Amino acid sequence: MRPKITLKLATSLDGKIALANGESKWVTSDAARAHGRYLRAENDAIAVGAVTAELDDPQLTSRVPGCKDPVRVVFDTTLKLSLDSNLVKTATETPTWVFTRDGADAKADALRERGVIVHAVTDANGLSLVEALAKMHEAGLRSLLVEGGGTLIASFIRAGLYDTMHWYRAPVLLGGDGRDCVGALSLTEMGQAVRLHRMKVSEVGQDMHEIYVRAD
Repeated sequence: MRPKITLKLATSLDGKIALANGESKWVTSDAARAHGRYLRAENDAIAVGAVTAELDDPQLTSRVPGCKDPVRVVFDTTLKLSLDSNLVKTATETPTWVFTRDGADAKADALRERGVIVHAVTDANGLSLVEALAKMHEAGLRSLLVEGGGTLIASFIRAGLYDTMHWYRAPVLLGGDGRDCVGALSLTEMGQAVRLHRMKVSEVGQDMHEIYVRAD
């Protein structure tokens, strides 16, 4: 069993989430970011990868009046998450989970001392998304919003572990040296391409909001 999984992308028109140097504030508009915060409020948990946590130092709260903040989750294979990050500093106020591989006990203990819940979930390929999602479900987390970055989004897509995709697309071009919203999928022929059904398109300020579901 796993939570219902929603992938959220906030990109330029050409599918980039940041400049080559990692700068990403802000690709999409204030209106799109405010709209996206309601997605956070609708989900039990929100997840990012280690690089996003490092570069953006996010709080991952909904900031929607009257709504509970989701459990914050970081998929962090080598435990790069800084002890001085916003997520760690507020872990006693808003639950923060980290999923990692076996073998980083000292850093894991330091995180736990600051209130972070650390799980080592390892399979033959490294960090196990399946085991991580099972632990979330066991803890009563029934919905998960995955916000990036591109490597984590690609991991969920490759594993077929998603149900819905929300894509916020700004009328901005960042070019080929920008950071992709979806990492490598290791496709070798067009028949392997990931197919989606577009369910809705709407305007949020100057940005577009598109909702997709899996085609399979």
